[in-house]
Amino acid sequence: MAMGRSVVGEQAVASAGVHMTSTFPRRELIRVGVVGLSASGGWAATAHVPALAELDGYELRAVSASSGESARAAGEKYAVPLAFGSAEELARSDEVDLVVVTVKVPHHLELIRPALEAGKMVFSEWPLGADLAQAEELADLAQRMGVLTAVGLQARSAPPLRYLRDLVADGYVGRVLSTSMLGWGGPWGAMYDDDHAYLLDVTSGATLLTIPFGHSVDALTMVLGEFREVSAHIENLRPEVTHVTSGAVAVKSTEDQIAVTGLLESGAVAAMQFRGGTSRATGFHWEINGTQGDLVVKADHDLWWMGRLRLYGARGDDGGLAELPVHARYQRSLTHWTERSAEPAYNVAHEYALLRDQITGSLAPDEDGVPDFRHAARRHAMLERVREAARTGRKVALAEHGA
Repeated sequence: MAMGRSVVGEQAVASAGVHMTSTFPRRELIRVGVVGLSASGGWAATAHVPALAELDGYELRAVSASSGESARAAGEKYAVPLAFGSAEELARSDEVDLVVVTVKVPHHLELIRPALEAGKMVFSEWPLGADLAQAEELADLAQRMGVLTAVGLQARSAPPLRYLRDLVADGYVGRVLSTSMLGWGGPWGAMYDDDHAYLLDVTSGATLLTIPFGHSVDALTMVLGEFREVSAHIENLRPEVTHVTSGAVAVKSTEDQIAVTGLLESGAVAAMQFRGGTSRATGFHWEINGTQGDLVVKADHDLWWMGRLRLYGARGDDGGLAELPVHARYQRSLTHWTERSAEPAYNVAHEYALLRDQITGSLAPDEDGVPDFRHAARRHAMLERVREAARTGRKVALAEHGA
């Protein structure tokens, strides 16, 4: 496929709080291999392929799947030159610089490890591992190998949220007093289908806490800072769920109700509530309230980090809330994506753009890059502390950076 050009050289990479050196051969394109791209669709096809196709500096070079036949079918459909029957083969290829892992989280450890051992840069979907131990193992391995990593917490790269963070930092609302966030997680409702049956098992690592809440708390802390302490309720109020077509009843061990309150490091009060299923009322709503004003984030649908976000604000003697257009500079070089903000690929494309600039050494001095595996491990640790608060019924203090 046609791609733009970007000169890549050897440089030091600062990655979301962890500084490491990534030596990259001088080349015009970052060659990408995707683990888990399927001819029948899925997240890789919906988000990663369109994002890469529309960005300068990348070439989608290889794909691997559960079998050689599946990989060849995906390669033919998406015009990818190289098809491998395993993630290990893809990781060993001299024609792949960046390995992108887009499979279900229970398989992340076994598929990411070979790429790191091969010294390849890795972009993994969130959650990084099925549990904290797996996330820490991968983060430690990446650090030992000295490779650049990225994790798909793409809300951090969304132009509206980067603008929101700057509005708060610049004093739009004055001193932040409180924040509240209300959301849903569709797959953890009363019904399930074959594609999402694995979400019923809490040991899969793909739960309402790790996915909808995990994406959301990471965005909240990016804008407002980390939690100092939390109290929590995590409940499974629908231990049995029904198949959408067959009517078969299955046991569900994952949570479907989460309520977390706490104090941020700034002293502001925070409240987050997430519910399994879909909403007949509010799908997603986030408020930030301060001494001089208020900010509100609204989304088009429940899985809000995948779609269009709108900002509203009012301060001082302003009347009601008014929509706040996002300044063009937050679009980076992706101006052609401006009218496509409702697409699942939109925020992913912005994360890839940030990652490209980290790799090429062209990230602005005052700009933070994408979250890496060490950041992901800290976020996993924070979620474990939230579970501890719910299990013990006590307020739990969080260490620096949310762990």
